[in-house]
Amino acid sequence: MSIEPAPTHSKSHFSKYDEVPQELHRAMLRLKFPSSYVVVGAYRLLIDKSLYVPAWNKCRNGARRGLMCGFAWTCMSYNIQRRIIKAVLTQPSSIFSLRYITRFTDTADELSHETFLGFKLPFSISTYVTILLVGSQFTGIIGFFVSRNIRIARQRVWDQTVASRGKGPDFWQPYVEEWDSPPVVNERWGRLNSIFTMWFWRMIIQKVILLPLSLYPFVGTFIAAAFRGMGTAQYLHKPYFAAKKMTPHQVAVFIEERKWDYRMFGFVAALLEGLPIIGLIFTVSNGIGAAMWAHDLEKRQHYVAVQRQSSRRASGALGYSTGLEAART
Repeated sequence: MSIEPAPTHSKSHFSKYDEVPQELHRAMLRLKFPSSYVVVGAYRLLIDKSLYVPAWNKCRNGARRGLMCGFAWTCMSYNIQRRIIKAVLTQPSSIFSLRYITRFTDTADELSHETFLGFKLPFSISTYVTILLVGSQFTGIIGFFVSRNIRIARQRVWDQTVASRGKGPDFWQPYVEEWDSPPVVNERWGRLNSIFTMWFWRMIIQKVILLPLSLYPFVGTFIAAAFRGMGTAQYLHKPYFAAKKMTPHQVAVFIEERKWDYRMFGFVAALLEGLPIIGLIFTVSNGIGAAMWAHDLEKRQHYVAVQRQSSRRASGALGYSTGLEAART
């Protein structure tokens, strides 16, 4: 009697559809690195005229007005804000004081001898924080003039990115559960998240809570991007969920199954969008990256749907033959 050799490896996949055909290997490889879609989206916006020309034509008038107003504001307020920030940072009783990690000189200038965590800086801490603060104000002024047009431009580049793949509205099919044992999600958190994604609360969180955090020297920008990551990724995939006509529960389950992918994508996207002035460009390019990511996710959805349909047909045929045999006996 021959003995079957024991398998030399075991799978810990959540789905039996992880083994995909050859034509989907490249898409599945890209899905393993979701943050790469942010980089590819920026690259495509830079080189593809069908993407950057319509976006710039839509936003250029508002961008020019915003640049002029922002430049005037910066010239008038920079020195005043720098003095205030220096006073706040050097005040020992201030919650923003950095004296426990940096040494301030009494006569700090643009090329001071201040140190941060023991390293000599080419500029003062107060100058660094002022540049970030004024840069965020400059960005906000430009965003005031172009916010509506940027939303339109983001939707247009999404549609153009999907169309460039040769796909139409019928490409987005109803949601198919991919996991054998889907995670249980809390519906209350979903409702709470929908409230905080409203523009008013989103502005309060970003401008009142996260802005001071992002001004913390060097590490604050990364911490703020980590907090914004999940919300940014969900917002960028709103067109995907709408195209598939997914319910709030399906969206919550879908995101929970890929929460680390969404966090990685959202962290890089939020980090680039948080850059002063040029971050507005990344708000458009991130829409391109999100569309490319959604395209690959949908290809996997199609594959799982076909496999599940084949399984149901096989189960139905087996049940029918079993019923015939039972009837005969």
